[in-house]
Amino acid sequence: MSALTLPLIALAVLGCLMSLAWKRQQATGNAGIVDLIWSASLGALALLYAWQGEGWGPRRALVGALAGLWSMRLTWHLAMRYLNEREDARYAILRKEWGAKFHSTLFWFFQAQAVLSVLLSLVFLVLCESSKPGWRVQDAIAVLVWMLAWSGQALADRQLSAWRSNADNRGRTCRTGLWAYSRHPNYFFEWCGWLVYPLLGIGLPGGGALWLAPLLMLFLVLRVTGVPPTEAQALRSRGDDYRAYQATTNAFFPGPPKNSPSDLPHPQ
Repeated sequence: MSALTLPLIALAVLGCLMSLAWKRQQATGNAGIVDLIWSASLGALALLYAWQGEGWGPRRALVGALAGLWSMRLTWHLAMRYLNEREDARYAILRKEWGAKFHSTLFWFFQAQAVLSVLLSLVFLVLCESSKPGWRVQDAIAVLVWMLAWSGQALADRQLSAWRSNADNRGRTCRTGLWAYSRHPNYFFEWCGWLVYPLLGIGLPGGGALWLAPLLMLFLVLRVTGVPPTEAQALRSRGDDYRAYQATTNAFFPGPPKNSPSDLPHPQ
């Protein structure tokens, strides 16, 4: 089977799955199922390419393991949210903004997520098709980056879940743990995970193009589907408390907390 055939088959199958998910959200009123399928599909595609690829076997196994474990953890986390919490506020806002066109527009949004998943999965395919054998220093660095990204995202998710589980924190912003250094540490570490595959691709045919994946993810997180709608909802629900958080904490890249305007020394 041609290497290009697999992504085309995957796109057709995933498009059908997203159509079923779209019908499901009509019945449940929860569009968060799209995030669940998106994360699961990336892991599934990585495993498919690792199985069917014709590249060096140990590298295929590594790519399948890294992407599969990342997908498994994130999919489980999203599944628990989907089953136990209300619809993500991002989609609730879109229901109001899109009005009568919500369901028809959402259908194409779901399909766009299928296309995005397949496009991003091409980084796995390139690695799994490379026949160049042998481990390199960059492979070890990639595994270390994966460990940092996986554990960082898992820790950020646990810290936020623990904060939200305390009724006394309702209406207040989480500033504990990693959330003291970044307003979106979960997004940051998820993005770090996409640096793993270009590192594995250094010195391999087509490896340079793999850097497009983290660049695309950075653009989407910072400008489209990640930070902007999340921050807009936080301002609606938490108001001045979140504005104070914005004034003292980096939006994406972690850094030391900054002084709030009220903490700054007054001029003499």
